[in-house]
Amino acid sequence: MADWETRAASAADVEALADIRAEVMRPDLERLGRYDEQRVRQRLRDAFVPEHTWVIEVGGALAGCVALRPAEDCRWLEHFYLAPHLHGAGIGTAVLRGLLERCDRDGVPVRLNVLQGSPARRLYERHGFTVEGEDPVDVFMVREPEPVNVA
Repeated sequence: MADWETRAASAADVEALADIRAEVMRPDLERLGRYDEQRVRQRLRDAFVPEHTWVIEVGGALAGCVALRPAEDCRWLEHFYLAPHLHGAGIGTAVLRGLLERCDRDGVPVRLNVLQGSPARRLYERHGFTVEGEDPVDVFMVREPEPVNVA
């Protein structure tokens, strides 16, 4: 696995992260007939909250991000993007595992939505997410907290 780490996001990261989002989502959005070069970036800008977001760096370079937004009865996993050339290297799995462990300790479920047909759905299913509902564009998934061993 590549040398990676996470750090707190800042407002200065938003444009680089919007570019990564556009690159990552383009194949799925094109397949669904929904790709718009400006809109895909603007959606991240509009929803970006640095306080709930971590930047993923690989070899010291910005490579992606993930957000965990608190809600009343759960946490929403959002904006989980990793540069395509790093897919399959185990980084996304490690980042996701760390976030889920935190939610398990807090005893809260995690919800997310993933585009229909996205390969990311397999990652989420491997980590215990199940389908809660779907529409023609999105699949809505949930993962209940797992018991934490306190030894």
